[in-house]
Amino acid sequence: MELSRNFTNVFNWMLDNLIPPIIRDSRIFSKPLFWMLFGKKDIYFMNFKKDVILLNEQQIIEYYKNLSDMHIKRETDLNKESVNFILNNIVGQTVLDIASGRGYLAKKIVDKHNVKVTGIDFIISDELKNYSNPIFIEGTIEKIPFPDKHFDTVICTHTLEHVIDLQQAISELRRVCKKKLIIILPKQREYKYTFDLHVHFFPYEFSVLKVMNNNYGKCLCIKNDWIYYEDK
Repeated sequence: MELSRNFTNVFNWMLDNLIPPIIRDSRIFSKPLFWMLFGKKDIYFMNFKKDVILLNEQQIIEYYKNLSDMHIKRETDLNKESVNFILNNIVGQTVLDIASGRGYLAKKIVDKHNVKVTGIDFIISDELKNYSNPIFIEGTIEKIPFPDKHFDTVICTHTLEHVIDLQQAISELRRVCKKKLIIILPKQREYKYTFDLHVHFFPYEFSVLKVMNNNYGKCLCIKNDWIYYEDK
């Protein structure tokens, strides 16, 4: 599927805010929508919240791999405003883009700033493996394979909502960050059935700040994206 970020933002907002929870959480209501979008694999999406608590880290990765052909295919999950914020707030000469996906953001950073960028994801395509800057390596956010304060700027976009051990992931991001940490999260309410395999939900600013638990962090919302950042 190839749907624009603007379209899915509007669609998700309508589902979250215009449909009563008693209907939104109804399997009778959700089943036809999931079947239209995902066909025979709809059951994986509908059962995700029930299944995910029983899975270990490797099993979750396999779950995502099994559904990779069902995910929305686009260059990035970021809206343009969030991309611009990131590009205008790069600090230093070394940057980490964790969960870098198809490499869209990492390439943008190199093009604008000509700094050394590392992208990490649990699946790296053969094409991306041939890059010299940015470089792309396989890894997970729970165990970032670099020493403390290795990167001047650390960026994590549309990732923490998928992570089981949220505090471990946040701790790792802060550990490898020397100067600036930027985290992007979707503004979304939690329901029993959602299309995007999210484990955590951040409907309010205090939802973000509570999880981050840092008095010096700042948070703003731009077009249904939370932008949270810390200066070291």
